[in-house]
Amino acid sequence: MIGIISFIGFTVLVAIIAYLATRKTDESSSDGYFLGGRSLTAGVIAGSLLLTNLSTEQLVGLNGSAYTEGILVMAWETLAAIAMVVTALYLLPRYLKSGLITIPQFLSNRFDVTTKTLTSALFLTGYVVVLLPTILYSGSLAISGMFDIPELLGVSDKVALWICIWGIGVIGSIYAVFGGLKAVAVSDSINAIGLLIGGVLIPIFGLMLVGDGSVFEGIAKLQTEIPEKFNSIGDKTASVPFVTIFTGMMLVQMFYWGTNQQIIQRALGAKNLQEGQKGLLLGSFIKILGPLIVVLPGIIAYYMSQQGMLDVSAPDQAYGELVKKVLPPELIGFFAAVLFGAILSSFNSVLNSSVTLFGIDIYKEHINKQADEKTTVKYGKLFGIVLAIGAMLIAPFLSDLDSIFSYLQQVNGIYSIPILTIIFVGFVTKKVPAIAAKVGLLSGSILYIISEFIIRPNRISNALAEAEASGITSPEALKIVEVDAYPHFLHIMAILFLLNMVIMLVIGHFRPQQIAYEQRFTNDVDITPWKHAKAVGLIIVVIVISVYVYYS
Repeated sequence: MIGIISFIGFTVLVAIIAYLATRKTDESSSDGYFLGGRSLTAGVIAGSLLLTNLSTEQLVGLNGSAYTEGILVMAWETLAAIAMVVTALYLLPRYLKSGLITIPQFLSNRFDVTTKTLTSALFLTGYVVVLLPTILYSGSLAISGMFDIPELLGVSDKVALWICIWGIGVIGSIYAVFGGLKAVAVSDSINAIGLLIGGVLIPIFGLMLVGDGSVFEGIAKLQTEIPEKFNSIGDKTASVPFVTIFTGMMLVQMFYWGTNQQIIQRALGAKNLQEGQKGLLLGSFIKILGPLIVVLPGIIAYYMSQQGMLDVSAPDQAYGELVKKVLPPELIGFFAAVLFGAILSSFNSVLNSSVTLFGIDIYKEHINKQADEKTTVKYGKLFGIVLAIGAMLIAPFLSDLDSIFSYLQQVNGIYSIPILTIIFVGFVTKKVPAIAAKVGLLSGSILYIISEFIIRPNRISNALAEAEASGITSPEALKIVEVDAYPHFLHIMAILFLLNMVIMLVIGHFRPQQIAYEQRFTNDVDITPWKHAKAVGLIIVVIVISVYVYYS
């Protein structure tokens, strides 16, 4: 009961603070609603970026991977820091110079309106069909299990799932649809502090338990007794082979942190370039510490299970079991509230970005070109409500999928690489025409679908059948056969990125634009760069490289 009271108390406190912080923001205007009045400061940007990214998928999924594979899965966290540095130094100055509200707006300026609309449609398809329902489903599983909702309310597991999905969906919608970006960002910042504190306490308490009261003894014992878990170099059978770091991994990171509307919208709302760069660089530095929260607990859980100190029946249960084991009972409610905030953050951030994309790039552009800003915001909100209801209806049925996270990972590539390709070519060239961007979007999506959903399954199925016919039956040997049958999906992403780029450049060579593109400064915000940005960015890159060298 104490845990539930503290959970409700902290959640209500965050809501009150978010309301007080946003009540003076003019949310009838596009800038006010979609970008928080272009008033976000470095701390708010960094906190919102981190909490938008960090949710149950990472806490449960990445720690589960670390339980199985060790520290090598930190690539998903530490390499994000480099992508955020590139975004701060190269992309954000160009975004703010054009006064962008959405990333597809740049494509409208650089290519044409149709390219912008196609890109917005790709973003919205990815958000609506997969991302929003997935966040609701996975978050609801975590909350239902943490508070044992079926027993608490005396209902079945299925009914409890529906209750949690609609609870998260309704509260998240209130933040995102009615509060706008600033409400989302402020609540994110508060929850980010709690999540960092709670997230760091889990491995600290775990190491103290392993090290008989000493954190340093716990670390030493882990490194001595399970050294294989502290090798950052993954072989070809690993989920993140080392060579993928130099191919598709960095492309995935650049798309997510540099061009994904869900993420970059926080930086677009910066009061000036200096605050935006500080926010991104602060976030990138904290991101380097991410493995303490989403990787180390999994390794601790693995050691404790090997020693009989923890009962873990499946890797994805590792984090939850560790939390129950090491966290004092009086802190369970607080940590659950923070985790609930992280789930809400991921949901309302995607929803707010979807509302922005629809309002600015579709409603204003194609449905009602004469709409004033108040009308645009109004219909954006209505779209958000419909979207949220649709996601809440779809989410419970995701339990029919064998692996929701594998499905999510595969589907994201359909739109991430094509969008990244056309944005990259748009920035580095002046005369590649709009037709090249349209071809790049379509070819990238179609080729990825053919590769991952047709060719890959057939190649793997045939290779495994031949191996078994040859008498190969051991799981380890079959895993190698499966890996050798077709390139890693991150390599495929890199190959398609290069192929799409070549296609666009060839079209640009034979059918160049008549007038070279020139970016114009809209004077929406001051774009004077932070004088220490390059030095801080270099330091962050050196730290990331050093971490890999140390654990190699």
